[in-house]
Amino acid sequence: MFLLLLGAWLVKADLIGQAQPVHWASQVVGFSSEGKGEPFSQQYRATQVLGRPNKLPNLGESPCAWSPANPENLSDEWVRVRFAKAVPIRQVVVAENVNPGSITQVVVYDRNGREHTIYQNANPAPRSEPLLRIILPDSSLIGQEIRVTINPGRIKGPNQIDGIGVTSAAQPVEVAIPLTKNLPKDLKKENLGKTVNSAGEEVAPVITPDGRTLYFTRRYHPKNIGSAEFQDIWSSRLVSKEEWGEAVNIGPPINTPDHNAISGISPDGRSMYLTNIYKPDGSLAFGISRSIKTRNGWSTPLECKIKNHYNIHKRGNMEFTVAPNGRVMVIAVQRKDSYGDKDLYVTFLLPDQTWSEPKHMGPVLNTADYEGTPFIASDAKTLYFSSSGHPEYGDGDIFVSRRLDSTWTDWSSPENLGPLINTTEWDGYFTIPASGDFAYLSSKQNSLGNNDLFRLKLYPEIMPEPVAIVSGQVLDAQTQKPVSAEVIATLVGNNTEIARVDFDAETGEYKMILPVQKAYQLNAQAEGYFPTREAIDLSREKRFRDIRRNLYVSRVKSGQKMILKEVLFEQSKYELLTSSYAELDRLVELMKENPDMEVLVEGHTDNQGEWDLNMKLAEDRVRVVKAYLTDKGIAEKRVQTKAWGPSKPIASNQNEEKRKLNRRVEFTILKM
Repeated sequence: MFLLLLGAWLVKADLIGQAQPVHWASQVVGFSSEGKGEPFSQQYRATQVLGRPNKLPNLGESPCAWSPANPENLSDEWVRVRFAKAVPIRQVVVAENVNPGSITQVVVYDRNGREHTIYQNANPAPRSEPLLRIILPDSSLIGQEIRVTINPGRIKGPNQIDGIGVTSAAQPVEVAIPLTKNLPKDLKKENLGKTVNSAGEEVAPVITPDGRTLYFTRRYHPKNIGSAEFQDIWSSRLVSKEEWGEAVNIGPPINTPDHNAISGISPDGRSMYLTNIYKPDGSLAFGISRSIKTRNGWSTPLECKIKNHYNIHKRGNMEFTVAPNGRVMVIAVQRKDSYGDKDLYVTFLLPDQTWSEPKHMGPVLNTADYEGTPFIASDAKTLYFSSSGHPEYGDGDIFVSRRLDSTWTDWSSPENLGPLINTTEWDGYFTIPASGDFAYLSSKQNSLGNNDLFRLKLYPEIMPEPVAIVSGQVLDAQTQKPVSAEVIATLVGNNTEIARVDFDAETGEYKMILPVQKAYQLNAQAEGYFPTREAIDLSREKRFRDIRRNLYVSRVKSGQKMILKEVLFEQSKYELLTSSYAELDRLVELMKENPDMEVLVEGHTDNQGEWDLNMKLAEDRVRVVKAYLTDKGIAEKRVQTKAWGPSKPIASNQNEEKRKLNRRVEFTILKM
C-alpha cells in the first residue's frame, strides 16, 4: 500500500529544492483525447502537460494545460508521458490547475514496460489543493513513463493537467512562481504624475537611450488627432532628475486620424519605429514603419519590409522592439506556427535593407497563451516581455530572460519580476535607458484612470549588462567644421562590427551604444575624406559610461599629410602586425578610387638606441609598407618612400607613452 500525501500547498520563489531535482515530463507517449484552442495553435493539447507547470500556483483554466476533448465525459480520459531518462522514483506529483480532484489512477512503467499502479481512486471528489503528491515507501521503483487517468464528468467544470513530475526525494514537492533572485522589499513604483498621465490610457513607453525623452502611446484624450478613441503618440522631456515636463502630441506626419503607436527608438534618437504601414493615401495597413528625425521634424514613415510578415491575432495586436544595432527585431505576433495567441519571433536586417521572415523564438520563451510587449535592453542580451503563459500574479506579468548565443532562439528560463512590480492586473511594456538605473512600464493599479506610466529603480538582478553611450561629432581636421559621415565600431582583435550609425552635420551628433569590458575601434568614413580610426578602450569599465568623442577626418587633396595610426610593428622590428592590414587596405581602396593619386610614405622611430640602426629600421618599415601596397595592385611608381628615423619627433622621448607617438608611419598625397 503506497502512501498518498496531500500536503500543504506553499508559494515559494521557485520549485523548492529537495536534495534531488524534480524531473518533469518531456514527451507525450499517448492520450485518449485532447482539447482544441485557436486555429493552428497548441492550446489545450496533450503536449501542454510537458515541462514544469505553467499556471500553478495560480488556479484557473489555462490553454497551457492538457484538457480532454469533452470536459463532461463520464468515461475515463488519460495521458501517458515519458521522461528524459529513467530515474528512481520516490514521489510522483500531478498538477491540476482547475477543479482539482478528477484523478482516478496513476501508473508508472518501469524500464521493462511493466505497470505499477501507485494511485487508485474509484470515487474522485473535489480537492482544495492543486498538487496530487504520491509518496512511495522508497525509491526502488525506477521508471521512465507515467500514465495519469482522470474522470472529468465526476468533477463539475473543466479539468486540466498542468504538469507531471517525479523525484527521488520524499520531501513534498512545492510549485511556485520562478522569481528573480534577491527581490528588494522596499521597491516602489512611482506614478509619473499628471504631466504625463491622464484620466485616459497611457501605454507603451519608449525611453530614449540617454533617458531624457519619453515617448508613449495615448488613448481617450481630447487632444488626440481625429478622435479620442484612437491612439496617438505623445512625448515628454525630463526637466529634472525627478520631474517630467508636460506631455505634447508629436503631431503629423506620425500621428494620423487612425491608430498610431511607437515601439522603439534608435540609440541616437533619430529613428523612430512605429506600428502600421503609412500608405500614400493617408490610410494605414498592418506592418512596421520607420521615421527619421530631420532638421524639419519627423519624416513621413516608410515601411520596414519584412518577408512573409502576417498576423492572425483576432484583434490584430502586435508589439515589437529593435536591438540597439538596428539589425535585429523581436516581434510579438500570432502566426501559423505560434503555440497560441501571440508568440515572440525574431527577424534580421538583410543586406538589401529588408528584413528576414520572422523566426519563432522557441518554447523557453513562448507558451500556448499570450506573450507580448518585448523590449531588448541596450546590452542586446537582456529581454523583458509580458506573458500570461508563465506562472504569474495577475492577468499578464513582466518577465526577464537572457540571450545565450547568437541565434536569438536560445534563452534562459524566464523569471518573474515579482509582486512589487507585477500586480493582479495586466502589466507590460518594460523599457530601460542605457544607464540601466530606472525602468518605465505600463500598469493599471494605482493609476489616474486607465493604464498609466510608472517608473521604478532597478535592482542588480534584473539589470541588463552595463554599456557605454559614445557620442560626438565628425569634424574636418583642418577646418573643424562638421562632416556628414558614417561611424562604425568594431571589436579590437577580430574586427567584428558592433555598431554602425550616421552622423548628420546638420541635425546633431553620432551616438552609439557599446557594451563595456571590451576594446573598440571607431572608424569614420566620409566621401572625399580619408577614413580615420580611433581606439576606445572600455575593457576595464564595469559601470555605465557616457563618453564624448569627436572624430577627425582629413580631406583627400594634394599636400595632405596623414599619420597611419594603426600601421603597427613590433618594437625594433619591421614585420607588419596583422592589425595594420585594415588601415592599409583603406589606403589601397582610396588609391584605386583615385587612379592618378601618388603618395609619399615616411617612416619615423623614437630616439632609443643607435642612430644608424633606427634609420635602417625606418627604411625597412616603409619598404614593407610599399610592398604591401604594390602586392595589392598599386603601381610602384605611385608610392615613394622616405626614412627619417628619429630626426622628426612629434612628441618628447622622455617616457614610453610619448615615444609611442614618435614610432609612426605617415603618408602625404603628392598628386591627385
